[in-house]
Amino acid sequence: MMMRRTLLVCLALLAAGCGPLAPYRMDIQQGNFVSQEMVAQLRRGMTREQVRFLLGTPLVTDIFHANRWDYVYLLDRPGHAPQRRRLAVFFEGDNLARVDGDVVAAAKGEEPER
Repeated sequence: MMMRRTLLVCLALLAAGCGPLAPYRMDIQQGNFVSQEMVAQLRRGMTREQVRFLLGTPLVTDIFHANRWDYVYLLDRPGHAPQRRRLAVFFEGDNLARVDGDVVAAAKGEEPER
C-alpha cells in the first residue's frame, strides 16, 4: 500500500512538472522563394533561360499563356501569420518584357527584406 501511494505521488509530481503538451508543428514551405535581390537582377530583354537561371523553374506554367511564368511561395510557421509571395514574369517572344507581383527589387543601399 505504501509503495502504491509513493508511486502515485511520484507520477503526480512528474505530470505537474510537464505542463500542457502540444504536438510539434513544423514549418511548411511551398513554392519558389524569390528574394528582392533576385528580382533586382532581372533586366528587360533577358532570355527565358537567363530568367530561369536567376529565379529557378517556375511553379506554374500555363499552356494557354505560354508567355507568363508564375512564381508562388508560401511559408507557414506555427505562431506566425502565413507569408505569401507572388511574382509573375511576362515575355514577348523569348525575351523578358515585364515583371509583376508583390516582390519588388531592393533599392540601392536598402536593407534586404527577410
